Amino acid sequence: MTQVEAQPMAGDTVRGVAGTGDHDIKTKGLSGNSVGLLGSAVIGISTVAPVYCLTSTLGTTAGEVGLQMPAVFLAGFLPMLLVAFAYRELNKVMPDCGTSFTWTVKAFGPKIGWMCGWGLLIATIIVLSNLAGVATTYFWLLAGHLTGSEQIAALDDNKFAHIGTVLVLVALATLVSYRGMTATKTIQYALVGLQMVVLVVFAVMAFQKAGTGAFPSGVDFSLSWLNPFGIDSFAAFTAGLSLSIFMYWGWDTCLTANEETVGSAKTPGRAAMISMVVLIGSYLVVGIAAQMAVGSGAEGLGLANEETSDNVFAALAEPVMGSWLLAGALFVAVLASAAASLQTTFIPVARTVLSMATYEAMPASLAKVHPKHKVPGKATVIAGVGTGVFYTVMTLVSENVLTDTIYALGLMICFYYSLTAFACVWYFRKDFGASVKDTLYKGVLPLLGGLMLAGVFGKTLYDTLDPAYGSGSSLMGVGSVFVIGVGLLLLGAVLMLIMQRRSPAFFRGEVLTKETPALVVAD
Repeated sequence: MTQVEAQPMAGDTVRGVAGTGDHDIKTKGLSGNSVGLLGSAVIGISTVAPVYCLTSTLGTTAGEVGLQMPAVFLAGFLPMLLVAFAYRELNKVMPDCGTSFTWTVKAFGPKIGWMCGWGLLIATIIVLSNLAGVATTYFWLLAGHLTGSEQIAALDDNKFAHIGTVLVLVALATLVSYRGMTATKTIQYALVGLQMVVLVVFAVMAFQKAGTGAFPSGVDFSLSWLNPFGIDSFAAFTAGLSLSIFMYWGWDTCLTANEETVGSAKTPGRAAMISMVVLIGSYLVVGIAAQMAVGSGAEGLGLANEETSDNVFAALAEPVMGSWLLAGALFVAVLASAAASLQTTFIPVARTVLSMATYEAMPASLAKVHPKHKVPGKATVIAGVGTGVFYTVMTLVSENVLTDTIYALGLMICFYYSLTAFACVWYFRKDFGASVKDTLYKGVLPLLGGLMLAGVFGKTLYDTLDPAYGSGSSLMGVGSVFVIGVGLLLLGAVLMLIMQRRSPAFFRGEVLTKETPALVVAD
């Protein structure tokens, strides 16, 4: 394969892989070679926010599937791993920061590609707002813990104090992201390192508590916990699986930073795989340790206790960690996890917008890259403002609406991940049969992953018709989660029609086409 070695300026065109077509691909002016393999993997782990995911989903997952929680973690890991192969193979031939948007345009055309990009963007905005809310909650919990003041901790319940803190955190995260990839990477090393150390300490102490029978609700480990067929019903399995899939969302940030990574054709894919392995290992160890220590029941410290299930670490910090100092360290870890992910989650949304604007699928002004920091400055600021406005409006309108929006996130994730997997299969269809490796990694595995996620999307969409799903709210007898999920996709379709009138060339397939060659930067 012919490769191109260059650091072109924004707006330049670069001839791509020889023999793949006559069109040229536009470069974007991002700072190349800013992140190595370790940095890329750290950014992927940070975006997922393992400590935040565990505290917010351990309890709810246990409530759905009981002792089979570790089995659901494994089941959620499988489709993500299969889709990761699709990302890796597509990135090898086109390391473009638009990732899912760019690849699905090349495979299926402008309209499907635009909607896939929209799914990624709206999922990211929802996650950003939720992360800011969780970081705020733990900020006030930590402040109350350090001062011994319940009044300070209770400031999180004051809607205006809560919203004000959220806006400050979003502004700070936007500022760090605006300063460039080097600033992002440096901060992430410290925050991710802190998270992983505290998780290890928590798991060790939970195993110790389980060994001494410190809590009456604790249970002995059984291999049956790893058996997904032990779950009582298919509905419970899919509900738990949807939560599990959410726990892995964000690893693909490694790929959206591909144009800024050393060895952009191979390093991001390798980093994504490393991130996935670290995540599944962390989830299984901590999940099993917590379950052995306090059980998965709904009484006392049991993980499924409705009073604490949405914030497990807040309830288990002092009982498991055993001291004021270590409990405070766990609060710091959750805060660090949410804050770190808040900052890195700006990477995929800003760079997807940059790519879409570069290929004329969004307004041209969003394609500008800061001349000094080499980041999509305007796109980053708009993402920050959009996040702040979205969270403020949703919080003031209704806490139920905000909750159901978060539940709708799973639909968006399955939507654009499955489309990306199918794009891999279709894009590489002519390679099937060339070798067993090509057939497996470019066809069979991505297809299986895409089908799994498409199945979860369809089943979850059906389940959300029930008003009981999520907060219990409804609109004309239809569940709010369904209304929000479908409504967000329809909003994307409307915006796409507006852009089609403003930028007809892209939607006629004249800008980014199936024949547009890939830009491959030499390792």
